[in-house]
Amino acid sequence: MKLTTSLFLLAFFSISSILSQENEKKSLNISKTNNPPVIDGILNDTIWQHLEEAKDFTQFRPEMGIQDTVGIKTIVKVTYDDNAIYFGAYLHDDPTKIMSQLTTRDNFGQTDFFGIIINPNNDAQNDTEFFIFPSGTQADAIANPSIGEDFGWNAVWESKVTLVSDGWIIEVKIPYDALRFSNKNVQTWGLQFHRHFRRASTQYSWNPIDRTKGNFGLYHGELRGIENIESPIRLSFYPFTSGLVNSFDGATDTDLKFGLDVKYGITENFTLDATLVPDFSQAGFDNLELNLGPFEQTFSEQRQFFTEGVDLFSKGNLFFSRRVGNSPTGSVELNENETIEKYPNTVNVLNAVKVSGRTKNGLGIGVFNAITEKTYASIKNTETNNIREELVEPISNYNILVLDQQFNKNSSVSLINTNVTRDGKFRDANVTGLIFDINNKRNTYKLQGETKMSNINLIDGAKTGYSTYFAARKTHGNLRYGFNHSFADTKYDINDLGLIYRNNYNNMGMDLSYRIFEPTKKLNNYYVGGYYNYSRLVDPGVYTGTSFGFNYNAQTKTLHDFGININMQPGKQFDYFEPRTTGRYFIYENRVNSGIWFSSNYNKIFAYDVDFGGLTYFEDARDSNEYWFGIQPRIRFNDKLLVRYSFNYNKEFNDRGYATKVGDDIIFGERDRKTVVNSLSGSYTFNSFNSLSLTFRNYWSTVDYKDDFFTLEENGSLNANSGYELSDLETNPNANFNTWNLDFSYSWQFAPGSFLTALYRNQLFNYDNNANDTYSKSLDTLFNQPIQHTFSLRLQYFINYSSVKNIFNKKHT
Repeated sequence: MKLTTSLFLLAFFSISSILSQENEKKSLNISKTNNPPVIDGILNDTIWQHLEEAKDFTQFRPEMGIQDTVGIKTIVKVTYDDNAIYFGAYLHDDPTKIMSQLTTRDNFGQTDFFGIIINPNNDAQNDTEFFIFPSGTQADAIANPSIGEDFGWNAVWESKVTLVSDGWIIEVKIPYDALRFSNKNVQTWGLQFHRHFRRASTQYSWNPIDRTKGNFGLYHGELRGIENIESPIRLSFYPFTSGLVNSFDGATDTDLKFGLDVKYGITENFTLDATLVPDFSQAGFDNLELNLGPFEQTFSEQRQFFTEGVDLFSKGNLFFSRRVGNSPTGSVELNENETIEKYPNTVNVLNAVKVSGRTKNGLGIGVFNAITEKTYASIKNTETNNIREELVEPISNYNILVLDQQFNKNSSVSLINTNVTRDGKFRDANVTGLIFDINNKRNTYKLQGETKMSNINLIDGAKTGYSTYFAARKTHGNLRYGFNHSFADTKYDINDLGLIYRNNYNNMGMDLSYRIFEPTKKLNNYYVGGYYNYSRLVDPGVYTGTSFGFNYNAQTKTLHDFGININMQPGKQFDYFEPRTTGRYFIYENRVNSGIWFSSNYNKIFAYDVDFGGLTYFEDARDSNEYWFGIQPRIRFNDKLLVRYSFNYNKEFNDRGYATKVGDDIIFGERDRKTVVNSLSGSYTFNSFNSLSLTFRNYWSTVDYKDDFFTLEENGSLNANSGYELSDLETNPNANFNTWNLDFSYSWQFAPGSFLTALYRNQLFNYDNNANDTYSKSLDTLFNQPIQHTFSLRLQYFINYSSVKNIFNKKHT
């Protein structure tokens, strides 16, 4: 095995050593100005008259290599001074064809756009992207091959758009404090411009792009001639105040907070982000669901500090930010005649800090630290009514250190360590990972790998576990394929600061796909792919299952998207997790599911998405089936108002799964489950600075068990003659789960980087055992529950040190 691996690696790096001729890159020579342009969307400033032009754009989607024509020409000019870099662009077009839906920041919607992509290190891997829409709305992101585009990152920059008789004009000012660059006397930056025509979904770039291989950063042109600029003191303050009124079941709570977020450029390439007295009161609701499975239910991050600029920390998937401030890890020991009066769902975050950046030699360094406060549960003595408190989460420190070395403009090796230290006799955790992502010079083949070790310190001793992942892939051309292997032993655990649903696996997989890069007569593109997975446990080292399937996705010339997928698990599958008992397993056989989806052209006033599918088992003495259906119509009444409705229905017949335990017996049941989800969202955007938004969701799910239950046998089969009935169980597993969430908000950007946000929300929740209730009956019950009303108002103001300093300097001159 070692010899085979060595020969494979030797062959790979032999291929890597073959140097290919790089495509000739366009370059643009920039000139410095002492009279910067006024950002008003009119190119009448003197400086614009005598600059080199970036022009002759080339289409790369859906076709490649088509030159722009006279009617859609794009001409861009660039200049700079000691404070910022400036762009002026004339985008020729027929004004009646320009799509210009008003959207909120970072929301592309159905609109044309112009993109400026800057890479000050010219390393093809670390881009800063700025997008401007005809409406004047902005979007910005940081991007690299590992994470794609991160629109959680936000900078403060200026732009202005003017619509004219033959197209639209853009002027942009990007201050240097929005960029990270070295202090070399003469610099060459990577530079690319993108232009998107929404009406036909065509996209052009200044320097041609070959979509068949490599990341887009490899196809940047170059901006030459930047001289004698210095990275400014990058210090910004975001003071805020927020007021909160919350009422529930006759009780009303109020809260008033004052806090501060800070961004500071420690060096020209490294930035510190800190939130002092964090305020997450306006984070959205989680989409709760009824969870019948053996693994925890998790939700996406909605707190801005934890979504912005976390690309380095996401290496190796060891950072799941919802762990910071999540529910307490401790348990409560009850004495006689005691009950839990209140157990907190979350832990308050006292402060959090991020330091991240990358040297000119490609070394990325990231440090994350957060501290959470002591948290107590309230316990009531039922005889005396006395209340005592018990510590369920001590002061805790969450820390991450990342080192990421990039090289060859397409590869990287990373070392990451995460650590959670809890005060006192609570569990501590430490995880270390080594990750590599290596592409050959021609960007045709890739190797990926991870080796991780977790160490958990518990009261009764330490637990050390290991995990590995390896993949080899062909990453160019129409036909692509890959192989992967993943491993985790029974002690591998990253769930103090990361997320892993299960360990104890030793799996192998293969995939094969074919895609096109040039449109056919009827299709803009299509993709067809297949996979095969083979699964085993580590301990015991036994086979658990096989799966394979394929999917097909395509887009028509009229911008309709559609697809189909089929997935199969042939033969016996051994599920070691559904029984919730170590060493026990449940066998099911020949599982097949399939689905079809269709998405109509969003450019139309009315559009819709629809999907449906089904699942069944080809297994003796089992008649389990499932089907689902969803439809999501959307109406764009005008360029300001968009409304979306979503309806999803899922029905399971005679599904089999874990119900409970009685003594040593593991009880399974046969159950019918029905789930209905209604959601509505809408937005009205007055202009690029003012918007209203509404989000509503009602989730309803019922589970109805048959009266006769099974016991799980040692051989993984179910004994239908167990004698257990519903009345024999300590708890009733039938469920009627209903939630209602509504958010209504108004946002006003009254100054650059400064926002006033008003939010109203309400929430209802009900859980009972009335599984046979109709939807209307369940709603009646839900509306009889106490409703939670929340109103919050948040004011955030952006203060830039450089701007303040310039004001004072002007006063003294």
